Amino acid sequence: MKKRKICIFTGSRAEYGLLKPLIDELKTEESIELQLLISGMHLSPEFGLTYKEISLEGINKVEKVEILLSSDSPVGICKAMGLGMIGYGEAFDRLKPDILVGLGDRFELFAAATAAMINRIPVAHLHGGEATEGLIDEPIRHSITKMSHLHFAATEIYRKRIIQLGENPDRVFNFGAIGIDNLKKMKLLDKVTLENELRFEINDYTILVTFHPVTLEKVTAQQQFKELLDAIDDFNELRIIFTHPNSDTDGRIIISMIDDYVKNNKNKAVSFVSMGQLKYLSTLQFVKGVVGNSSSGLVEVPSFKIGTINIGDRQRGRIKAESVIDCPPRKRDIINSINKLFSYEFRNKLNNIENPYELKKGITSKKIKDIITSYRLESLIKKQFYDIEYKL
Repeated sequence: MKKRKICIFTGSRAEYGLLKPLIDELKTEESIELQLLISGMHLSPEFGLTYKEISLEGINKVEKVEILLSSDSPVGICKAMGLGMIGYGEAFDRLKPDILVGLGDRFELFAAATAAMINRIPVAHLHGGEATEGLIDEPIRHSITKMSHLHFAATEIYRKRIIQLGENPDRVFNFGAIGIDNLKKMKLLDKVTLENELRFEINDYTILVTFHPVTLEKVTAQQQFKELLDAIDDFNELRIIFTHPNSDTDGRIIISMIDDYVKNNKNKAVSFVSMGQLKYLSTLQFVKGVVGNSSSGLVEVPSFKIGTINIGDRQRGRIKAESVIDCPPRKRDIINSINKLFSYEFRNKLNNIENPYELKKGITSKKIKDIITSYRLESLIKKQFYDIEYKL
């Protein structure tokens, strides 16, 4: 019997961490040939060469396609997408996968999904239907949805939005956010071990800061991040763990500002190019909150019963738990939000918070695996627009 060739695409440390539970599930399937297409930040020294953290055990074939240039300008990103189209098309010609699996809304996946479409390869897409109105990722995500054939949404609202885009409901599934599986499956580090790994003491006033550029706004990365740093400086007792941003437009500005801040505040701040999924999730056990504009603050963090300060418009439109504090990217508003984060009233209600991305009915990755390993692929390529107006 011919094995089904399933190719997983990964272009960044964050999305690989989310996909890892699915990759682990697929490794146990004897009926498939598991392939991995590695690209983007994974292959960049500037972003930590994180491909070295990927375990290739149990993966039949691996392709690496380097696309990032030493530029995060709009022109540089466009060139990277062009390189991706060329490289991914050639990789698919060698791998000849039966289906491509990708997660999220980054430009690397957009190029990979486009190349797959041209090569008549069905695409299974995770985390479609979400809204990020402050980012160029918003139209990219929906474009990937239209090039995809199987859809795995993180909430029921997102599932309905995918159907609204004309996708057949029989191919759209809601099994919750796959990142939650890591919380159930991964053995997290204890506090002493984690502090030794980080070389940093975590106390009752420690926060994790993860901030990315808002790609639909011009000349705001430096201004917004300076407002955040100025707000943090208003609290002498705070200890800060920074993570570097992704390879988005103007991301290097934020990286430079983080490095300068840590250099001048070694007694209370530390930064990491890439923490890795284990150390990142382990840190969430012990910090008092997450500050910035990362999707993780909305999707995974509420399951740790800690607060998130969500700054600016980067995640505007996304479903949020009550543990998320929205605030404008202004110093005074960020200060007020930090005060709320540490307030007795806010902390007292966190244990009763429910994470809208966490379903209680089993493991998300196993359910996704069951679909992509058994769904009849022959019927997927020729899509029909599912017109809600005529179906209701």
